[in-house]
Amino acid sequence: MTLTSTARRALSATLAATLCACGAPVAPGSENRQKEPTVAAKSPFPATEAPATPARDARIEQHGDVRVDPYAWLRAENWREVLSKPETLPDDIRAVLDAENAYYETVTADLEPLRDRLYAEMRGRIKENDGTPPAPDGPWLYWTAYREGGEHPIVKRKPREGGADQVVFDGDAEAAGSEFYSVRGFRTSPDHGLLAYAEDRVGSESYTVNVRDLTTGADLADAVPDVSGAPVWRADGKAFYYVDRDEDKRPRRVKRHVLGEPVEADRVIYEEPADDFFVGVSKSLDGQFIFIGSSSQTTSEVRFFRADADEEAFAPRLVAARDNGVEYDVDFDGEAFLILTNADGAEEFKIVRAPVDNPGREAWTDWLPAEDGVFVRFLVAFKDFVAVYTSKDALPRITLYKSGGAAAAPVREIAFDEAAYSIGLGANYEFDTTTLRFIYESPTRPDETFDYDMATGARTLIKRKEIPSGHDADKYVVERFRVTARDGAQVPVTLLRLAEPIFDGPQPTLLYGYGSYGAAIPASFSTNVLSLVDRGAAYAIAHIRGGSALGRSWYLDGKLETKINTFTDFVDVADALVKEGRARPGLVIQGGSAGGLLVGAAVNLRPDLFGGVVGQVPFVDVVNTISDASLPLTPPEWEEWGNPIESATDYERIKSWSPYDNIAAADYPPIFATGGLTDYRVTYWEPAKWVARLRATATGGPFLLRMNMAAGHAGSAARFERLEERAHAYAFTLACLGIADDDERDDGDR
Repeated sequence: MTLTSTARRALSATLAATLCACGAPVAPGSENRQKEPTVAAKSPFPATEAPATPARDARIEQHGDVRVDPYAWLRAENWREVLSKPETLPDDIRAVLDAENAYYETVTADLEPLRDRLYAEMRGRIKENDGTPPAPDGPWLYWTAYREGGEHPIVKRKPREGGADQVVFDGDAEAAGSEFYSVRGFRTSPDHGLLAYAEDRVGSESYTVNVRDLTTGADLADAVPDVSGAPVWRADGKAFYYVDRDEDKRPRRVKRHVLGEPVEADRVIYEEPADDFFVGVSKSLDGQFIFIGSSSQTTSEVRFFRADADEEAFAPRLVAARDNGVEYDVDFDGEAFLILTNADGAEEFKIVRAPVDNPGREAWTDWLPAEDGVFVRFLVAFKDFVAVYTSKDALPRITLYKSGGAAAAPVREIAFDEAAYSIGLGANYEFDTTTLRFIYESPTRPDETFDYDMATGARTLIKRKEIPSGHDADKYVVERFRVTARDGAQVPVTLLRLAEPIFDGPQPTLLYGYGSYGAAIPASFSTNVLSLVDRGAAYAIAHIRGGSALGRSWYLDGKLETKINTFTDFVDVADALVKEGRARPGLVIQGGSAGGLLVGAAVNLRPDLFGGVVGQVPFVDVVNTISDASLPLTPPEWEEWGNPIESATDYERIKSWSPYDNIAAADYPPIFATGGLTDYRVTYWEPAKWVARLRATATGGPFLLRMNMAAGHAGSAARFERLEERAHAYAFTLACLGIADDDERDDGDR
């Protein structure tokens, strides 16, 4: 159960950008059509006195400029300890968060029946005992399944030639007794006798790697704490490599753990000296090479060694020294390295080939040259074929090439014909195969898993996602169009709505966006979003600059000096949706993490334009966070936002749009923020400070905070608990959109 380095990177990016995961039913019929949605008052929420967070002014001076931060004290001095031991949060800060949670429950109490209905619908769209299709890996077939009512994954396998199913790992059993539980990084040893897995019982993404004997079912004494990512097995299965996090929670060192030896004896294979470079470890699909990647936001370098190397006589070998602004990632085609890179001005990336014994830049030869308008996102190298994943005009595609040779020899392109769609990788564990597994979906079409014969072009559907409560794709329409931004840029928009709208005229609309780190938001299928669309809301995604919908240049035009484009693109899309008659005035906007920064900046720019804001774990206290080098993610972030510590220009620019620092004394729409106490990516105090300052500065609202006191950045890792969290966001959204959820409507019409 191992993915190649580039495939795993791409899969992580796809999952990170995936909008929704689970869900359950149904569009109201045309007989329920009405001329207008139920129009909400200025605020659809009852007037209730909000808790007053004490102001304790902190004076901060940077580059001759003085800021006063009244809520800086919400950052606990022992925040590092809180990440692993949330019970150590100081009492005065806990009192603030508890009061916010109580206030949220009071203000939204009338929404509880709606939340219950939303939860039931979304759960009703989930086949609870479903699983992934079995995937071959050597003598076994592996897959992941869930039991009826189960929250966590079960890993199973059976002999490839036939035999009984075996439970390799039971997530529900392992999670028993833990308030939070997340498991990831399943890796079987080369002989399939052991399973390494990583689990987090707090939510801070600080994983412990355990090893299970698959014959006895018992865990070995080997338990390695504070690990980032998944472990990688040595060829003999007697040791594994992992990434160790330092005292600032940064993935800094690659270590080797020999089974049976104490963790304290683990050897450091590589330690990254720079604060703004994080490390990762992976293995080539054929199992021959282990790669250590070290990267910042814009620069990378890779080291490698053979998985069967004599560890007492080797040091990882460098492929090419880091060169500021040059990124590359390495795979192996069985004969030579294939390297995905933006070197030599290949802004949209190209693929070069290099010999293993001389992999430096001077030996790189173009294998797949860069092509204007085609963004090369990743590749997967098999024995006889190379699958290259690209995007063009905001749509993905997979092109197959013959493996080997001095230049890429195209075989065929895997074709799709919908106006908007998403492609993701399935489980591809084997190198010597002609089968590529991929997953196809669109906003109206549930995901389908295909096995594609790269030699013949035959495509076999092996699984179609089942919606137990039913799904009729013809009830929905997907539109893909572009909006002209204020500087002339053409911003793609994907919009999902009912084919027969419930409401006449412009539709109540939820607009989603992200727009950072070059992330591309896929046009994927979401069973959860249907609970909004079935009630008459349109669901739109703005593919704004700062993301990479239109390639790498689209990302570069929305970062650093051009970051403001991200926010103005989003505002311009929202404004155009209203002016063009697609969206009813007062649309709701939603974003999470850096998307929370997006909606926070957008509502500061145009508080009059929006009817509600959902900011999930929002990165809103940007000046303070990016000025604090002790925070886990700050040093690498300087290449995304700028360095306000060293540069007065960067400081002034970031301060000009930082949501926390630009709240206006104006009427704001209702705002719903969420957070996680053990979140090390966007620390809990960011949404807490934002809501407190909104109340102190702006009018309107209400301004609500729901803090998960037992989870981190992604919220709950339990699948049904995640639905409950989503039900809160959707109920708030529907209330702000003024869409009545009529209890008297016949259930058969829902």
